[in-house]
Amino acid sequence: MERIGQVHPFAKGMGIAAPQIGLARSAAVVQPPGETPAIVLLNPRITTSSGETDEQYEGCLSFFDVRGLVPRPLKITVETTTLTGETVSTVYERGLARLIHHEIDHLDGLLYTARMRPGVDPIPVEEYRQTGRAWEYDGL
Repeated sequence: MERIGQVHPFAKGMGIAAPQIGLARSAAVVQPPGETPAIVLLNPRITTSSGETDEQYEGCLSFFDVRGLVPRPLKITVETTTLTGETVSTVYERGLARLIHHEIDHLDGLLYTARMRPGVDPIPVEEYRQTGRAWEYDGL
């Protein structure tokens, strides 16, 4: 994660799932923006998600040259296993919910393009004007 972060500024945070680096494991690491510690997800599953959603552009280390407008819930609850084998549930909201959901999708064999509305295509990164800026959420 540190090496990846040195290559590009990830103002929105970043993550990587084990299958993206050739590991057949249900594991992912998410690095939120700022100084927040990384979140390790082992055998994660989304147990609840809010009906309230928004659309934001997402990128992906699997195909770095495009961004896609993806609808996602504003709040999710994720059950995961700790390194000591305990099962815990955590609620994530807004940008962090988006990052976590994105990585869990990888573990379920989905890319963000599968979540995009029909008829909406990814745009080249050159056309994306929000690089280096956090996601914006109205009224939150």
